[in-house]
Amino acid sequence: MSASENNLSHLDSVVSSFYELTNKNGAKLSVIPFGATVTALKIPTKNNELVDVVLGFDTVEGYEKSFQLEGKPYLGATVGRYAGRISEGKFELNGKTYQLAINNGVNSLHGGIDNFSQKIWNVDAVTTGENPSITLSYVSTANEENYPGELSVSLTYTLSEENELILEYKATTTEDTIINLTHHSYFNLDGHQSDVSNQDLVVHAQKVVETREDCIPTGNILEVANTFFDYRTAKKCPQNIDNTFVVENNDEVKATLFSPKTNLKMDVYTDQPGVHIYVGGNCGPDLKGKENASYHALSGICFETQNFPDAPNHANFPSSVLKKGDIYTQKTTYKFEAL
Repeated sequence: MSASENNLSHLDSVVSSFYELTNKNGAKLSVIPFGATVTALKIPTKNNELVDVVLGFDTVEGYEKSFQLEGKPYLGATVGRYAGRISEGKFELNGKTYQLAINNGVNSLHGGIDNFSQKIWNVDAVTTGENPSITLSYVSTANEENYPGELSVSLTYTLSEENELILEYKATTTEDTIINLTHHSYFNLDGHQSDVSNQDLVVHAQKVVETREDCIPTGNILEVANTFFDYRTAKKCPQNIDNTFVVENNDEVKATLFSPKTNLKMDVYTDQPGVHIYVGGNCGPDLKGKENASYHALSGICFETQNFPDAPNHANFPSSVLKKGDIYTQKTTYKFEAL
């Protein structure tokens, strides 16, 4: 076998690898380098039954093919360079206007056409034993999807002994750029073959980002009181939602999902200004997931912790600019309890 054939064989092996972490409680996390994607997250109930609480596919090929669908689901993927939508794919930085790739009507969504969710990330480290973890990295070349600067990103997934999935991001750039990373797992505390319609949702937010029909922010921030978006007390999961809730930057729980069926609870913590809640995607009739499950619009709910969509075009939104010499960091935790 030639050196080039050997390298291709090694690459194929890395691409198709599923890395599994297990904590002392028996919780299991599975990650693949394609899109730095979470493929499974199995949480024990009080009866020590493992419930796989995220949607996914059995093979890497399944994830690759899902990006050919009209309603690309981004199951379990790491999203970037910019999560959410940017109006007409345009933004101005340091007096220069940038035109990003358009992939959502007239707008840019989740980093463009060939985004982070479809890249092969490097596996830098895997730890076992107490609080097992995996660290992955990706270097986005300057002008990839027309974003300025070479962006170097690392992401560590830790499966703690408290049954937390902890995500810690870090990024640097060779020139000023914009960045907004998020995680795109579809959660279902009844298991990935169920639907979320009977699960209880709480979002600890007083305000929500107002959007137009095409989900682009108007620039206004609205109070949730007396609106559809008031989830400050528990309600059943919505049938359809694609909105960013404004959360305070502190250590308190930002959102909670609870299943009366399995008695599993998930609390979401983040240092980001927004939690984007998403239910009701166009998965298509032919989307077959793990164990031949048929996924549909109510198969899961996303808690995308992030900055606001289209923030580069709204001066009153938190800044999404990462300057050369600075370090972008983000931490999000999904904590599970069996009640």
